[in-house]
This record gives sequence, C-alpha cells and structure tokens, in this order.
Amino acid sequence: MRGVNNFLAVSIIFVCLVHTTTTAQVNSLHSKINEIVKDKRATVGVAICPIGGTDTVSVNGAAHLPMQSVFKFHIALAVLDQVDKGALSLNQKIKLTMADLLPDTWSPIRDKYKCGDSLSVAELIQYTVAQSDNNGCDILLRLIGATEAVEHYLQRIGVDDVAIKANEEQMQMVWDVQYQNCTTPLSAVRLLSKFYAGGAVSAKSRTFLYDVMVNTTTGAKRLKGLLPAGTVVAHKTGSSGTNSQGLTAAVNDIGIVILPDGSAYAIAVLVSDSAEDSTTNEAIIARVSQAAWQYYTSKR
Repeated sequence: MRGVNNFLAVSIIFVCLVHTTTTAQVNSLHSKINEIVKDKRATVGVAICPIGGTDTVSVNGAAHLPMQSVFKFHIALAVLDQVDKGALSLNQKIKLTMADLLPDTWSPIRDKYKCGDSLSVAELIQYTVAQSDNNGCDILLRLIGATEAVEHYLQRIGVDDVAIKANEEQMQMVWDVQYQNCTTPLSAVRLLSKFYAGGAVSAKSRTFLYDVMVNTTTGAKRLKGLLPAGTVVAHKTGSSGTNSQGLTAAVNDIGIVILPDGSAYAIAVLVSDSAEDSTTNEAIIARVSQAAWQYYTSKR
C-alpha cells in the first residue's frame, strides 16, 4: 500500500555477516538507522554493503520502491554495454531533433542546444547522469531500443528485482507511472558493487561512468551531505515532485563511497511516499549515509 502509513513498515534484515563483524557492531548500525527513520512519515529503504565484503545491512531492503532518476544509472550501463559491443561509440554524434528537446522537463541540454545541434554519446551520458537531464535520458533510451533493452541487459548480468517500464516523458505525464520504474535497495547495492568490481561493463566503460558519477552535481545534501569534506562519492540521485495530497513519491540517492584507506562501500537510500518536506527527506539520506561512514571508519 502506498502512502504515509507505510512509514510504520520498517524491517531490519542482516545478510551474510562476515566473521570479523560482531553482532554488537551490526546492532549499533541497526540502532542508528532505525532511530533515524522510526518517526518519519515515509517508507525508507536502505541497503549498505562493503565492496568485496559480505556484511550487508538493509532496512526494507526487499521493498520495491520507485527509482525516479536513479534509473539513469541503469540506462547508462546498458548504453555502455552497447559501446563495449561496438554497436555504439562514445564519440558517435547524435543530432538533436525537436522531439529530443521537450519543454516543461528538467533539461540542461535543451537550455544550451537547439534543434540540429549534435552531441556525442559520451556527452549525453554525462548530461543524463551527472546533471540528471530528462531529455538526454530519453535520447539514450531511443538509441538502445527503449526500456526493454535496459531490462534485458540487467537480466543478462544477473541483476533482478528491478523494473524499468517507462521513460522520462511517460513519467512526466501520469503520476502513478513512476512506480513502474522500481528497484529494491538490495538490488541497487548489488548492481553498484558489480559495477565497481568490474562485472557490469568493460574497464574502460567503468572508468568513464565512475568519473561521471563522481562529478554528479545533483543531491549535494544527500549521501554527501554530512560526510567529511573531500570524500569521494560516485552516486546517482532521483527525485519526484509532490502531489496535491502533499506526498512526495521519491527522494533517492545511491552510490559508492570511498573510505580513507581506499576501500569502498555501496549504499542505497530510497525515501518513498513521504509526507515530510524536502529538507527532512534529504536529511534522512544524509544521516543514514553518515551512520554508515562512522560504522565503517570505526572498524579500521
């Protein structure tokens, strides 16, 4: 059931604890996350896992929650898979048409370029991921064969519990359509971990997309908000509007955080069907991210 009553449905799941992680340590992180989310009028999904490790902690980790622009990470991977196969090239130029420059949607591309101008596939990915350009997203989807191509790619690399059914234009038209594009927090960190470890695309494509994610300009107050200055975070945000009932469908951030010793962890925080204001929604993500950082740095 969607809606503010979902905020009571908070469950904690601990999966595959490594021998070096004590129950007390895990319970400490559990307690911090539970304290952060317990009074919030929202469904909060969290999953956190060290890259190359096995002590995954999740809150509502198996819940299917709307991604909004988080799905642009998945789309970028599917595009880069086509680049790896030689079907596309990062230097390939794509000429913009009027259909590519839709009004009334977030699009730095539309604000800078006009019909007839050309952008490379690399530039389209940079705009789509780092600046969350909605028109850029749909151009990339048209290049690879729509949303079905992304789902097929994810299935092929062994990532389940993800549904991508609608593009940005379709999500803008009808409120409920955004719920068709969903992921579980656990699936999000599995994909992030696979990507960072080199199991999703080629090494060249991995480096390219990782650098784009590190330079993402959206969501400065989310995963990065309460981390030490200079912390490297490769991430992708997602945000919905707020409907007439005051409900915000999605305020999200997923990413890879680099620790001081060079190790990394994947984290996904999805705030869904929230009756809180935007400041509170972003603060939930920032505080969960801070708790994870404190947990991993205290173990070293």
